[in-house]
Amino acid sequence: MVSIEQAVGGLGNAPLTEERCRQHLWPLFTRTIEAVGRSGEIYLANHSLGRPLDRTAEDVRTALDAWYERLDRAWEPWSEAMRRYRGLVARLIGCSREDAVVHKVSAGQGLRTVLNLLEPKGARLRVLTTRGEFDACDFILKAYAQKGRIDLDFIESDERGRYHADVIAGSITDRHDLIVVSTTFFSTGQVLEGVDRVVEAAHARGAMAVLDTYHTAGAMPMDFDGSRADFAIGGNYKYTRGGSGACWLAIREDHLDDERLRPIDTGWFAKADHFGFTRSDAAHYAPGGDGWQEGTPALLCMVQALAGLEFVLGVGVDRLRQYNLDQRAFLADRLRECGAEVVDDEPRGAFLLVPTADPGEFGSLLRERGVVTDGRLDPRGKGHVRFCPDVLNTRDEMSRAAEIVARAWATP
Repeated sequence: MVSIEQAVGGLGNAPLTEERCRQHLWPLFTRTIEAVGRSGEIYLANHSLGRPLDRTAEDVRTALDAWYERLDRAWEPWSEAMRRYRGLVARLIGCSREDAVVHKVSAGQGLRTVLNLLEPKGARLRVLTTRGEFDACDFILKAYAQKGRIDLDFIESDERGRYHADVIAGSITDRHDLIVVSTTFFSTGQVLEGVDRVVEAAHARGAMAVLDTYHTAGAMPMDFDGSRADFAIGGNYKYTRGGSGACWLAIREDHLDDERLRPIDTGWFAKADHFGFTRSDAAHYAPGGDGWQEGTPALLCMVQALAGLEFVLGVGVDRLRQYNLDQRAFLADRLRECGAEVVDDEPRGAFLLVPTADPGEFGSLLRERGVVTDGRLDPRGKGHVRFCPDVLNTRDEMSRAAEIVARAWATP
């Protein structure tokens, strides 16, 4: 098996091209390439479930072998894998402390951790968010509001379904305790420019900010430390090819040991010397980010994400971003040449949009014809199908996909 180090070394520092990807990177993905070859499908849902490396299966097998062969001593390699996971995510998002990243099985779990630890200014926590947040965050916030746990305020999009940092910042009042906003919106791909102004405005009003970075991390460079955000949530399901259950909460460094911010979503892994099994009358948290952990961790979720994280960091987020922009521009041109309408205004994340009245039906029709993607409604209720090429897609595939999409799009 070709190693990630060998593949990245063969690339050198040159920009990615289709031929260079085929020569150096494709050997890392033989299983998924063979599977796609058998199906004949064109996979353009890389913004959804990322395609795994061959090594992903080897990593999981190694972790399971440790369990079979070492039983409880498997915690030695397992703990090292968990440390590696946290360190790799920290590098990915521009966080200087690896312990500031805490594994969660979903981004929503990270959001709930924050909701449950904050003390409100008034009778209830008051949260400000947008209508464009992903279903998980949107549903969690509405559930908390329905239970009377929070008061919830929404910011509407403009007539194009877009959000603006100055509008969000100007909507924050002294009554708000928490702002929840995406850095890249899941349904439209819009990158929120000026998110630092939102964070600054939140702090000026005595509120904290949670950034949902799920469609940013791995797709474009991040600087969590530089953003000064209090928290960020995200995961490895998409652009870092880590599968389900590999998510995280990142905590700003000066919050890690703040006694006022000790989480109540906790467990024995948050204890100081948790393997010592000592008891006291008080909950003594481990120092730093270790005190933000919960119960026995879902170790295999982290293990399955290691290869994808190493791949993205090895190739380089900047280089992957530029190649995605080149591919997306090619796909957009081909779609337009074939007669389809395309929404690809900048700045946006890793995917482009084709408008449709019924994204679910249109997506199903495309899958029947061999193009795998998905559809979403934007904040105005307008439908789009999302298309995201990656290093395993060829221009020939994208050209064939454009013809299929255009024919389906033109069908009454």
